[in-house]
Amino acid sequence: MPPDPALQILLEDNHLLVVNKPAGMATMGVAAGEPSVLASARQYIKHRYAKPGNVYLGVVSRLDAPVSGVLLFARTSKAAARLSEQFRSRSVEKTYWAIVDGDNFPPTGQLEDRLVKDEPQRRMRRVDPDDSDGLSATLEFRRLRRLSAGWLVEIVPHTGRKHQIRVQFADRGWPILGDAKYGSTLRFPAGIALHSRRLAFDHPISKKRIELTAAVPAAWTKYGVARDSP
Repeated sequence: MPPDPALQILLEDNHLLVVNKPAGMATMGVAAGEPSVLASARQYIKHRYAKPGNVYLGVVSRLDAPVSGVLLFARTSKAAARLSEQFRSRSVEKTYWAIVDGDNFPPTGQLEDRLVKDEPQRRMRRVDPDDSDGLSATLEFRRLRRLSAGWLVEIVPHTGRKHQIRVQFADRGWPILGDAKYGSTLRFPAGIALHSRRLAFDHPISKKRIELTAAVPAAWTKYGVARDSP
């Protein structure tokens, strides 16, 4: 199979492959024959370098299927181990953009919660601060500007809990556009309006600090968001 032409490469070398993930495609973990970013990225490497057999790509970060933006893969096991340690130690800087619903959205803020998995509903749930089963989830945000439908918001998560941004915002009455799982009643044309805008990390071999940004999907322009700037 030829590589997926929709795969947008942000950075590629002997140790890394970074792509701008499209909304609506799972990172990995899908049934055989179903599309995923990991499968497309492996096919890209195999085709580009004429590699026989299986292609190694280590998944060191993930994005939910409906979320778009910067997604990092490691091309060697050494790079994967070093990058994974950066995520564990929280030395990786992550910035997201979102379009959220809600009339009274504050200019800036910090959210601190404890979250647990609700397995039957396949979602996360906020619990009391003293609940020992809850995992700490913190983030900071700032309002960028008002849009035709909602607010454009910049978010810096300090933890990496599953669905963290989605549930923390929705539980305060600010659901992300298109996110029906967490209460949005508004449709969004491509996945949900949550985008991994920026990722900064140390190169696993050279140790040089790398900062990458990803343009938002074309669907965002309908709401007044230019692809490369707020």
